[in-house]
Amino acid sequence: MQVFTGISLCFIAPVIVSQAFNNQDHPFFIFVLIIGAILLVLAVFYGYRGIVNILNGTLGPKNKLN
Repeated sequence: MQVFTGISLCFIAPVIVSQAFNNQDHPFFIFVLIIGAILLVLAVFYGYRGIVNILNGTLGPKNKLN
């Protein structure tokens, strides 16, 4: 599920950021830009968590030496 969320946000977030920069005269410019930036960070986070999840599923969890 995290991989799907990350991939979806990879497409949605840049569109929102580009729409914010296209409408710099609009009063909600800063609000939309902040939402887009948050979605970009979430896309990276969910992408990372999804890749870790896939690797743990195929290779097994990493054993930590204490």
